[in-house]
Amino acid sequence: MKFYLFIAFLFITAISSSQEFEMTGKVLDPEGNPLESATVYVEKPSDSTLVTYTISESKGNFTLSGSSKEKQLNLLVSYAGFKPFKKVVEVKEGTQNVGELKLELQDNQLGEVTVVAARPPLTLKKDTLEFNADSFKTRQNANLEELLEKLPGVEVNSDGAITINGKPVSSIKVNGKEFFGDDPQIATKNLPKEIIEKIQVSNQKTRSEEFTGKAGDPDNKTINITLKEDKNKGYFARGTAGGGTDGRYELSGIGNIFKDDMRLSILASSNNINSSGFSFDEVYGMMGGSGARSVFGGGGGGGITKAETAGANYTNEWNDKYELNGDYFFGRNDTRQETSIQRQNILPDRTFFLNSESFSDLVNDNHRANARFEIEFDTLTQLSISPRFTANTGFSERGSSSERLSEDGELVNNSLTSESEDIFSNSFSNNIDFVKRFGARGAYLQLEFRNAYDTQENDNYFYSESFDYRDGEEIARIQDQYIDEDANSENYSFGVSQRSVLSEDLFLDLSYNFSSNHDENQRFVYEADDNGNYTVINDTLSSDFEVKSRQHRPNAGINFEGDVWRIDTNIGLLNTTLENNNFLSETSFNNTFNNLYVRARVRYEVERSKSLSIDYSTDANVPSLRQLQPVVDRTNPNNIITGNPNLRPSYSHNIRAGYRNFDFSKRSGIFSYFNMNFTEKSVVARTITDTTDLSRTTTYTNVDGVMSASLGIFYNKQKKNENKEFRYRLSLNANYNKNVGFSNGVQFDSENISVSPSVMLTYAIDDIIELNPSIGIDYNNSHYSISTLNEQEFVNQRAGLEVTTYWPKNIVFGNDISYNKFGNVSSEFDNTSILWITSLGYQFWEEKANIKLKVYDVLDQVINTRRQIGDDYIQDTNNLVLTQYAMLSFTYNLKNFGGQSFGGRGGRRSPPPPGR
Repeated sequence: MKFYLFIAFLFITAISSSQEFEMTGKVLDPEGNPLESATVYVEKPSDSTLVTYTISESKGNFTLSGSSKEKQLNLLVSYAGFKPFKKVVEVKEGTQNVGELKLELQDNQLGEVTVVAARPPLTLKKDTLEFNADSFKTRQNANLEELLEKLPGVEVNSDGAITINGKPVSSIKVNGKEFFGDDPQIATKNLPKEIIEKIQVSNQKTRSEEFTGKAGDPDNKTINITLKEDKNKGYFARGTAGGGTDGRYELSGIGNIFKDDMRLSILASSNNINSSGFSFDEVYGMMGGSGARSVFGGGGGGGITKAETAGANYTNEWNDKYELNGDYFFGRNDTRQETSIQRQNILPDRTFFLNSESFSDLVNDNHRANARFEIEFDTLTQLSISPRFTANTGFSERGSSSERLSEDGELVNNSLTSESEDIFSNSFSNNIDFVKRFGARGAYLQLEFRNAYDTQENDNYFYSESFDYRDGEEIARIQDQYIDEDANSENYSFGVSQRSVLSEDLFLDLSYNFSSNHDENQRFVYEADDNGNYTVINDTLSSDFEVKSRQHRPNAGINFEGDVWRIDTNIGLLNTTLENNNFLSETSFNNTFNNLYVRARVRYEVERSKSLSIDYSTDANVPSLRQLQPVVDRTNPNNIITGNPNLRPSYSHNIRAGYRNFDFSKRSGIFSYFNMNFTEKSVVARTITDTTDLSRTTTYTNVDGVMSASLGIFYNKQKKNENKEFRYRLSLNANYNKNVGFSNGVQFDSENISVSPSVMLTYAIDDIIELNPSIGIDYNNSHYSISTLNEQEFVNQRAGLEVTTYWPKNIVFGNDISYNKFGNVSSEFDNTSILWITSLGYQFWEEKANIKLKVYDVLDQVINTRRQIGDDYIQDTNNLVLTQYAMLSFTYNLKNFGGQSFGGRGGRRSPPPPGR
């Protein structure tokens, strides 16, 4: 208690000693014209510590708000192509106008390279938002993820997913190159802040879009981490070993070597705490709270996994012409899952109930290799080759018991199943891109070729016993089978596109795309004979089936890519051919479908940080092989599935809109989106339930009328006053889904509405404490046209509190408490729990080593219960999850950049350079 009173005293003292201020002014060029997107910021004169910053608006106006103990501050303005502006200003209460700030042209510039005496905290370029890493203070020994959390408009959720101004981050690159494939968290969890110079945020682009300069995807973002030049030679490594109660353990290590354009990374891990091995061993991450939440929060599949991983990544570039990026991963997972289900099935005239218990043990070995070789023949010609190989070998054992009860609780059917299965699969794919640019105005020719080959072999021994109870009699059904199933898939596509320049920012795009998919499936079912040998083939359950689909997509578009308006239009034909062949029944059919292909987007950028966009697109999707295959699948004796070879491809219309507005002067932003989808010829299941034994028979059909809509609004605000920070984030998500389904052959409509508001807060005092409380609810309402019995209305509640203290020095004490309550769950399942994770870490050996004690699920209350509502059922599920354990672990860090070894604080700090 005394400790927390001391923290409160520090907070009150810090507030009382700071003075609030607000500065306004206008940034102009030498001729008196306003400059938009100039960076304006103030620093302490003593040590050049950043106090606050903003960006000038379209008319050059700016507002700087903050607080400081200093009586004077340095006011600086930075804009590419102009000399840095600097003046000393007095700190006064209230609002003061600092007048018009005229910048002078930079004399010593070459192209886009500008010599400046001070680096601004933030720079806005044409399509890139750039942050200076040193301008944002973090705790000692911080990683990239903690640095990202300090940036305005950036959110990092409990699972490590990143959004910037409401847009998801799809990839992270280091010096323009991928860092360990497509897993951003390996970079965010392991890159130390002290080697990072800049963080550049831009729209996600393919390699060919980067080369041609074509606009990228504004709905997804890419982060590029630029390393400091003097630290781009060296290494950093980390190893962790830990042991705990109930046989829990964790081992992990990662090493990285940098040398200019060459980078080599190696990692390995082994644990049985459901961890990837590279997030749970973070001293400051509250022992993998992200993984705990995914299990606790009602999502995910639960289970307990022993995971072993090893991998390597290599990147290099030669002569500015050749670039190679390759990686290899090996992973072995040994997963145990246990599931309990209580399900109410709703028919047009009655209901019945299903209770089941199931388990599975799966051991799987996975090998994955990727490479990308890129050649720039000259500044206008590029060739990229990207092969990928994956192989899986697995073995699983599964078992289940289930019972079906009538509406009045009478036992109708029960069954037991057990099966063992060997699985082998491998796949190979290759992407080849060739791009030829014509001049510097944006014209180009692009050729693309994609191919993929997939094979899978399943050997399944299946046994089931089912008992039907009719008129006082017990009727037994036994299945004892060996199922030999092989699947092969061959896909390839070719595309050619050309862009011509009509005028500045106006382009004509012509393209043609062809894709071909060939899927084969051979499934032979053998019944056991009297001697227990599987020699009798069951022709009814066996199949030999193939599906061929081809798609032609010629299209043309007029595209305008201006600074304020961006209009993209592409219209063409979507020609789809679908061919099915059943070799056992010697039947086949061939159909051709023509649809309109449309891609249209309008984006209006009111200001650099304020934009409005709307999109419309169409697409056609071919049914899956399982949905088309006209063969009886009795693997689940209580739900027999048969495909329908007469299915048509579904055709969808998609509408998306978004509005984003971030105010740099107030550190606040509002982001919103709206999505709507209409689907014609949607593929849905058609189920018939037997009136006697309540077994179900399912096939598939096409229906119209399926639609969905979603709306989201987010608001966040950050207030940074010297060593204190306060953030709050408000969000509201709403979803509407209308589905068309069948129950006992009767078609019905279902509607589901969900609304999820939430509030998240952050309060932090540098190097002392950080608080992160949150609260949210999920409201669900479902309506079905076939019966009022299955209408559901319930509320799920969630709350959380993260508290991390960094005082006394070298001691980190973390607590992560989560509360969940699931509404309207069956009385036989727990619907409320509190998950509390705590850790205590201590740094020593010049902050290169730390020892940590963590306790997972302190109150021993973790559960994984959830309610799921389908078209004609309500289901409550409870899964096996990782439960309480304690673990003591040791971590050691090695760092050497630019010939200097670093401890937790990056070694001895150099004095600031002139001008800083």
